[in-house]
Amino acid sequence: MTAPQKIRAGRRTVEVGRPEKVLFPEDGITKAGLATYYRTVARRMLPHLRGRPLMLERHPDGVGDRGFMQKDIPDHFPDWVHRAELPKEGGTVTYVLCEDTATLVLLADQGCITPHRWLSRADLPDRPDRLVFDLDPSDDDFARVRDAARWLHDLLDELRLPSQLMTTGSRGLHVSVPLDRGAAFDEVRAFAADVAGVLTARHPDRLTTEARKKARGGRLYVDLQRNAYGQTSVAPYAVRARPGAPVAAPIAWGDLDDPGLDARRWTLADADRLVEDDPWTPAPRPRSLCPAAQRLRRVAEGHAARA
Repeated sequence: MTAPQKIRAGRRTVEVGRPEKVLFPEDGITKAGLATYYRTVARRMLPHLRGRPLMLERHPDGVGDRGFMQKDIPDHFPDWVHRAELPKEGGTVTYVLCEDTATLVLLADQGCITPHRWLSRADLPDRPDRLVFDLDPSDDDFARVRDAARWLHDLLDELRLPSQLMTTGSRGLHVSVPLDRGAAFDEVRAFAADVAGVLTARHPDRLTTEARKKARGGRLYVDLQRNAYGQTSVAPYAVRARPGAPVAAPIAWGDLDDPGLDARRWTLADADRLVEDDPWTPAPRPRSLCPAAQRLRRVAEGHAARA
């Protein structure tokens, strides 16, 4: 067995055990390769992780194995890894907080392919600073995802809400809105449902909020489920447990016009390109939902009057 590989990560050195272990059999990507990727993208990724509880998608035997989701921080994690103990029904959960590059590398050593982040921070866990719409097709027809993203972008512009776009590394896109943490999850989720209601009313043959697959009728699903306490969303720059090691990559709205774009456009092999530029810079100012909710009511009333 190969000796552990020491990887310098900021002020710490992290040992990656069994660095030669292949995690992506079709691509030959090893545990050391995964750890090196996360070290490379850390400067772009960490601002989207700091202070947020994480759920870990672990595949210690590689992506060919089903793997598992882990909320509680593993008992054997070193003391320097930050933690947050948060309430759940009937008890508490102690989550990992990823505050530095060393923690990212350590997660890779533990076979965590994909970190999923809360939409709120641990200091105000019921006050999200992100609202996320997951545009989730039932197949790989990305043209439908492009259309839905453009329609949603236009509606959010009407509401004067800035939005950011990210490929999921799976099949769809995430559209996120930065919030000022003035509203609790219940309010944010209700607002997201109202936005989706207007959007699907404008495009009833193309979009749906119906969670049951059998009831979607081939329409693209506008998924709001992540906007709730304790729910998570795939983190920007996270690797997905799929062949090719695709990455959830922030993109600019203009990238929708690129005919080569799809949800798995970026992969682990693109680490250096991913850190060259940040399409989410400058970051938009977080917004309050109160003015947007008032504008949304006027938009909905106008649509109803024309129907």
